Amino acid sequence: MQKLAKREEQIMQSLWKLEKAFIKEIIAELPNPKPHYNTTATIVKILEEKGFISHVAFGNSFQYYPLISKDEYQKEVVGDVVNNYFDNSPLALVKFFAKEEKINSQELEEIIQLIKKKK
Repeated sequence: MQKLAKREEQIMQSLWKLEKAFIKEIIAELPNPKPHYNTTATIVKILEEKGFISHVAFGNSFQYYPLISKDEYQKEVVGDVVNNYFDNSPLALVKFFAKEEKINSQELEEIIQLIKKKK
């Protein structure tokens, strides 16, 4: 799976949230500064060519929807981060968050409980 550029990822976030949308609806969900309609349409076309989204035609308008779920993409991206920055060690990732105080003891306990349920 290809990694998305920042604006591509923002558009995918919008589509995951909306589930299906026309270009104007996608733009409304994007952060400021809002991109021009044609810019957004071009990026949407690129996402379609990459296989991330598809569309249904309504006359001259297209309604877009994701083909790749947020969970699928998230799994791929997090896997890449763990592999490339944490020597393929999820433990190293958790240690990083603990060291940087980005995770608290309650959240760590939740992780432990999830692991225990998997066993």
